[in-house]
Amino acid sequence: MPSSTSLPRRSFLGWASALPVVAYLEAGAVTRKLSAAVRQPAADNIYARLGVRPCINARGTWTYLSGSLELPQVREAKQQAAMHFVDIIELQHAAGKRLAELSGAEYGMVTSGAAGALASATAACMAGTDPAKIWQLPDTTGMKHEVVMHGGRIAFDSAIRLTGAKLVMAMNHEELKNAINPNTAMIYTTALGESLQQALAIARSAQVPLLLDDAAGIPPIENLRKYSGMGIDMYTFSGGKGLCGPQCSGILLGRKSLIEAAMANTSPFEGAVCRPMKVGKEEIMGCLAAVEAATKMDLPAMTRLWQTKVDRIVKVVKTVPGVDTRITIPEDGNRYPTLTVSWDEKAWGFTVADCERQLRDGEPRIEVLTNSNPSLVPVVREGDGKEHSHGEERNQLQIVSMTLQAGEEWIVARRLREVLNQARKKRA
Repeated sequence: MPSSTSLPRRSFLGWASALPVVAYLEAGAVTRKLSAAVRQPAADNIYARLGVRPCINARGTWTYLSGSLELPQVREAKQQAAMHFVDIIELQHAAGKRLAELSGAEYGMVTSGAAGALASATAACMAGTDPAKIWQLPDTTGMKHEVVMHGGRIAFDSAIRLTGAKLVMAMNHEELKNAINPNTAMIYTTALGESLQQALAIARSAQVPLLLDDAAGIPPIENLRKYSGMGIDMYTFSGGKGLCGPQCSGILLGRKSLIEAAMANTSPFEGAVCRPMKVGKEEIMGCLAAVEAATKMDLPAMTRLWQTKVDRIVKVVKTVPGVDTRITIPEDGNRYPTLTVSWDEKAWGFTVADCERQLRDGEPRIEVLTNSNPSLVPVVREGDGKEHSHGEERNQLQIVSMTLQAGEEWIVARRLREVLNQARKKRA
C-alpha cells in the first residue's frame, strides 16, 4: 500500500475514498458472489463443453463477440414463433406494416443484419420487382448498376458489390454531385447531421435513391422516426446491437416501392441474388419485439445505469498511481458511457496491447475495446482506398458500459486494477 507522501493530495484522497470498495474486492467477496450469481459453472456452460470460453464483454456490441444479449421479450417472441409454421412472404409483409407504424416510414422489412439490408437495398435499386432482372443479377447488363459511395469505401461494401453493383467513390459533396450519371442506381452514405442533409438534397435533385447505413444508430430510438421524417429513401439499423434483438437480424425501412423491391430480391425467393441472406420466422418476430420494446425504453434511466457501471470501475482503477480515466459518450454510434483508461506506456514498459492480452488470457476472460479487430480482413482499406501517411491512431483501452451484465463491472474493475498495479510495480 502506497504511503500518503508518495501520492499527490488529490490522488490520495481519491484512493482513500475507494478504500472500502477495494478492501471488499481484495477480500474476494464480490468476485465469489458474482461468479455464483452471474456466471454459470463451467460444467453447466454450453460453450465450455466445446472448449469455448465465454467472456465478460466490455468491448461493446461487436459482431465477432456475438453482438448484444437478447431482451427477455425477444427470447419469448422467438420461442412462440418457433412453435408454428407460417408463410414467410406473408409474415414479412405483415411485419413490414407493423414496422411502418412504429417508425413512420412507408414500409419495412427484417433483414439478415444491417449488411444484409445493404445487399437487398442495392438489388432493389437495380432490378426492382422485374422477375427477369432479379434472376439476371449479379449480371447487371442493361441495368443501372453504379452505387456512389459518399465518404468512400467501407469494410462492409462487399454486401453491395456481391449484387453486381459497381462502386463509385465520392469523398465529399462536390464529388457526389459529379459522380451521379445515368447509370447511378443508388447513393450510399453513413453521414449524419448536416452532411446527411446535404447528401439527401443532392440525391433528391438527381432523383436517385439514397441509402443511409446507421447500423449502430439505436439508441436513441428517436432515430427510427427521425429518418422517416427527413424523407430518406431507405435506412437501416442492426437488430443485434443496441436493439438487443436477434444477433443475425437487421431492419430496412423507407419507401414502400423500394422495400417491396428489396423483399422481391431476397429470401425466400428462389433465384434472387439475396436468397442466401435468410431470416427465419424467429428472427422476424424477435426483431419486431425488439423494436417494440425499444419504443418503450427509458433511455435516460438506462444511461444512468450504464454510467454507474463505469463510475464504479473508475473508483477502483484510479487507486493505481499514474492511471488516468475519462468517461465520454460517442456521438457517431454506440452511444453509451465509455471509459478510457490510460497510463504512461513508455515509462511503465507496458502497452495497451499488453493489458488487453492479459485481460483476455485471464479468468474470467475479459474483452475490452482497443484498436485491435480480430474480425477485420487485414487488407481492407476504407475511404478512398489510398495509403495515407498520417500514422496510426493512438491505441486506447476503453470499456463500453452497455454490454456489461449486472455486477460484472466489479470483476472488470478488480482485474484491471490488479493487472495495472502489477505492471506499475514491475517497472518501479
